[in-house]
Amino acid sequence: MQFKEVIRNRYSCKKFSDRPVEKEKLEAILDAGRLAPTAKNLQEQHVYVAQSQEALARIDEVTPCRYGAPTVLVVAFDKNNVFTYPGGKRDSGVEDATIVATHMILAAADEGVDSCWINFLDPEKLAQALALPENEEVLMVLDLGYAAEGAGPLPNHTSRKELGETVSYI
Repeated sequence: MQFKEVIRNRYSCKKFSDRPVEKEKLEAILDAGRLAPTAKNLQEQHVYVAQSQEALARIDEVTPCRYGAPTVLVVAFDKNNVFTYPGGKRDSGVEDATIVATHMILAAADEGVDSCWINFLDPEKLAQALALPENEEVLMVLDLGYAAEGAGPLPNHTSRKELGETVSYI
């Protein structure tokens, strides 16, 4: 698929079938995250693949937004391995993990796998539920799978502001 098609056709799937994501496709998606740029190439991301009933049930306890996805990627980053920006007020953890997640979302669409970015959760509760290391902060979870029959984009999916409303040349 051409890149313009990937970004135009991808939508947040909110109803998944129970069809599993093939290992080869999952690995391609994970590899796209691995190849994402990070500040100073620190690669502080850690992606957890949840597919077992136990892990998925723990995720369901923290968010109602799994939508039946058979695979969930939990994207976290090592808080102790981030680049701190000049001024000391921000670091690269959230943005680097976001770039990783975005690469995986686009790779999923390219592989024909549906996804949904989930941030309707308490990251600390999810980290506790999954017994993640204390040095890691959860950014989000990414539902992966195949759309169930009747699933599709929300009605406002194609509604976008004009470029002039979101871009200024200075």
